[in-house]
Amino acid sequence: MGSTSAEKNGADNSEAGVGRRDLIKRSAALGLIAVPSMAFLSACASGGGGDESGEDTKGETSKDNPFGVKKGGKLDVVIFKGGYGDDYAKAWEASFQKKWGVTSAHTGTQEITGKLQPRFNGGNPPDIVDDSGAQKIKIDVLYKNGQLLDLAAVLDAPSVDDPSKKVRDTLIPGTLDAGMQEGKVVALNYIYTVWGLWYSGKLFKEKGWEEPKTWDDFLAVCKDARSQGIGGLAHQGKYPYYINVAIMDLIAKTGGLDAMKAIDNLDPEAFVGSDAAKAAVEAVYEVVEKGYLLPGTNGLTHTESQTRWNQYKAAFITCGSWLENEQLKQTPADFDMKFMPMPLLPDSAMPYEAIRAGSGEPFIIPAKAKNLPGAQEFMRMMLSREWSTLFAKEANSLTILKDGVDPSVQLRPGTQSTVAASKAAGDNTFRFLYTEWYSEMDTAIQNASNELMAKRIQPAEWLKRAQAAVDKAAKDPAAKNNRRE
Repeated sequence: MGSTSAEKNGADNSEAGVGRRDLIKRSAALGLIAVPSMAFLSACASGGGGDESGEDTKGETSKDNPFGVKKGGKLDVVIFKGGYGDDYAKAWEASFQKKWGVTSAHTGTQEITGKLQPRFNGGNPPDIVDDSGAQKIKIDVLYKNGQLLDLAAVLDAPSVDDPSKKVRDTLIPGTLDAGMQEGKVVALNYIYTVWGLWYSGKLFKEKGWEEPKTWDDFLAVCKDARSQGIGGLAHQGKYPYYINVAIMDLIAKTGGLDAMKAIDNLDPEAFVGSDAAKAAVEAVYEVVEKGYLLPGTNGLTHTESQTRWNQYKAAFITCGSWLENEQLKQTPADFDMKFMPMPLLPDSAMPYEAIRAGSGEPFIIPAKAKNLPGAQEFMRMMLSREWSTLFAKEANSLTILKDGVDPSVQLRPGTQSTVAASKAAGDNTFRFLYTEWYSEMDTAIQNASNELMAKRIQPAEWLKRAQAAVDKAAKDPAAKNNRRE
């Protein structure tokens, strides 16, 4: 998906203060699901570092070569080719080859599970993977089966830009959280992302609509749009991850960080006992009940729905900040793409300006990677200003590196609007982590949302199903090690 591409990407990080002030220092800006086979679930992996064909991949270590990259080696790179494309990775690989003489076998694909599950099963995984998209291999599943390298060594290595600092100290605070399993960082969520609603500045100007700050005002725009033959809200029906952006944002903004943490911490009343959750799901269902959904949207993929929105067939769509890059070819030149926070329900605990923000697009190093030194150095270089700027140029998005983009880089209107929203949010940011910690729970909630948007269940049943998913996840022994304070 789109970067999903989220489904991306998706979702969906961090506590309330996710380091937005560090983001503001930059002058430009940004931006599930296949079940592994039983054979994969039972597969185990041990540490790597040498090619099983007999080739030694370990070279001499030094101050400038902390992992001992061996010149003239090879690196196997697999990139999810979604909303951000994969041209940025090709630019990285060219830079890596120039510096180290290491050639890359590059694969750009949306079929992450299909292409990589057999390789993990066979003990022959790539060296570094962008594990994203609808067909991503779930991080918690990989971790539980010993398939992932602990990234502590990379994060504690000297920064390429300032060797007096550790890599981890050059990152926006809180951005490592989404890649943690039981207290270990096993995935590097590389891209700084915001989630919310999007609209066309051109369409709004033509129709005289204002950016709605309350849910009632949002519904009023949807109603006026419908009266003019335009859908109020388009949603990526085949991937209910996206509509959960609206539901979960409303829960967090209505109930505050405590409501968000109750879900991540698998509280026995996270949904069924939550007034915020009840209000949020009822609000989203009102869009369905009143006929404000774009007709047919329940049967559309993310790109199909987004393209109809680009054709002015709907006023709003929910997505993360990969949307602009994902839709470059479908977006009219004068569309004037705009991002906005989720409108408020009455008596919300957080202000309108609050947004879901944090890191996305997880990069992993398999534990049995043949060229572990090369993979670790590649990831270290990803967190250099040179490579961060390369990414911004190619993908129209920011990375988790503080001050990581050259100010001369010009990004597009939608991306620029996320910068304005980030400045306005300040420290009022939030990010759910259950999507990374409990993929089965995430899938169950998405399935419930799919039924809700199709009017096959009512809000009360959605809450019941969501709580059942929480209660099931709470029985996982690993749950005690995944907790937000």
